[in-house]
Amino acid sequence: MTYESFKLEIADGIAHVTFNQPERGNPMDLRFNTELSRIASELDEDPSVRCVLIDAAGKYFGVGADLKTMNRDRAELQVFIKNATVGLHSALSRFARMNAPVVVSVHSLVVGGFTALCAAADFCIAARSARFYAAYTGIGLLPDGGGTTFIPRRVGIRRAAEFFMRNQTWSAEESLANGLISHVVDDAALGEESWALARELAAGPTVAFGEIKNLLLSTWSQPIESQMEQEARAMTRVTRSEDGWNGICEVAQRRKPKFAGR
Repeated sequence: MTYESFKLEIADGIAHVTFNQPERGNPMDLRFNTELSRIASELDEDPSVRCVLIDAAGKYFGVGADLKTMNRDRAELQVFIKNATVGLHSALSRFARMNAPVVVSVHSLVVGGFTALCAAADFCIAARSARFYAAYTGIGLLPDGGGTTFIPRRVGIRRAAEFFMRNQTWSAEESLANGLISHVVDDAALGEESWALARELAAGPTVAFGEIKNLLLSTWSQPIESQMEQEARAMTRVTRSEDGWNGICEVAQRRKPKFAGR
């Protein structure tokens, strides 16, 4: 499928998704959100995809909501928001729950809902010059795109409240210290480091990764006994996979297993 807001390439187990509206700053407009949902569904159903790498073209990683569209018709704004967020929310939910790990590679300014996307990803690597701007309350609004779910999980509720309500901008180093992102690298090394991580993950046990992702999503809502039971059930499911059985057998024979992602 061809996308207008994105470039999508799949090779060697890695789905490379690039935000591709550089002249507009990659805004989250209705088309962007709808296409992102389709991409997430496509990748979730493609067994060849063992890692998703997300980056952006242009000066900005993503400037947040498309305010030029939002201010056209006040009477229709509420319906527009509900329609626009359907695609965004379904995309982030699928990225969070698909087996393939998601890596976000950030080269510059990240605004609004894109901060939530970075928090929702399994890994976020940022260039040293990158910045993360809350933006929501600066225009009198509040977080969407899972911002109130994923960002508190990464940074804690106190820091999330301060980030949102004081409309803060965090540097890459501050974002790392606060737990929003995984790694900070020199600007010139961003592409190399991001692809290296994507290749490492694409060579891993994809089914086990998916179970880990879902267990991490339930950890704050389950009593410890329920969470441990879910761990046991997930473990049994993974042992039915080719990678699970192969891993056990190979390591028992003191050999390093090679995983096929199934």
